[in-house]
Amino acid sequence: MGELKYRRILLKLSGEALMGPGSFGIDVPTLKGIAEQVAAVSRTGCQVALVIGGGNIFRGLKGAAGGMDRTTADQMGMLATVMNALAMQDALEREGIPTRVMTALEMRAVAEPYILRRALRHFEKGRVIIFAAGTGNPYFTTDTAAALRAAEIKADVVMKATKVDGVYDKDPVRHPEARRYERICYQDVLSLDLKVMDGSAIALCKDNGVPIMVFSMITPGNILRAVTGDVIGTLVAEGVTKY
Repeated sequence: MGELKYRRILLKLSGEALMGPGSFGIDVPTLKGIAEQVAAVSRTGCQVALVIGGGNIFRGLKGAAGGMDRTTADQMGMLATVMNALAMQDALEREGIPTRVMTALEMRAVAEPYILRRALRHFEKGRVIIFAAGTGNPYFTTDTAAALRAAEIKADVVMKATKVDGVYDKDPVRHPEARRYERICYQDVLSLDLKVMDGSAIALCKDNGVPIMVFSMITPGNILRAVTGDVIGTLVAEGVTKY
C-alpha cells in the first residue's frame, strides 16, 4: 500500500451507477461492489465523503420537462438522493465501516441535518459521510452540491466517477478517434463545454481551488489506486491542458 496522496476526498457518484445492469432502482450486487471499494479506501485512513445523485429513481429535470413544477420535481429528486444515501450507508456498515448520512433537508427520523462542524467531527472519528438532498434548494444539481460540500469540508479532491476513463475532446463512444486529456484546466472545460460537471460546479471548484478527478468506476479498485497516487483518468485543475 502506497502513501496516501489525498487525505480527504469527496466521491461523486451518479444515481445511475447504482442501477447495475438494470434500468431503474438499486441493484444490490452493484451497491455492494461500490461499498467494498469505498470501504477499502476508508481503511487506509483516508477520510471519505460521498454525494450520490438520484437519477436511478427520479430526475427533477425530466419531471419538469414533462410538465411538473420545477421546484416540486427537484424536491422529489432530492428525496431520491436520500434513498440512495441510506442504501449506501447500509452497504458500507455491512462492510464494517461506520457511516453517517447528513441531509440538506431536515428529516431527523432517518438522517442527521447537515452541520459542517458535526461533519468534521465524524471525520475525526473515522466515519464515512454521505451528503444527501443536494444543496437543499431547487435548480441546483448534485454536481453543484458535491462541489459545495467539497469546498466546505476542504476536500483535497472531488472524484467524479463515470462510465468512461476520463475527459475526452469529443464523445469517445461516437468518435473512436477522440483523445483523452491527462490534465485540463477549469476554463477549458467551461469554454469547450465538455460536460464534466455542470458550469456552477466547475466554477465553485475553480474559485476554491478544488481539483476534480474524472475516472471510470467500471475498473474495480480505481478509487484506491487514485488515493494512493496512481495516475488514472483526467485531472481538472489550474495549469496547462495536456493530452
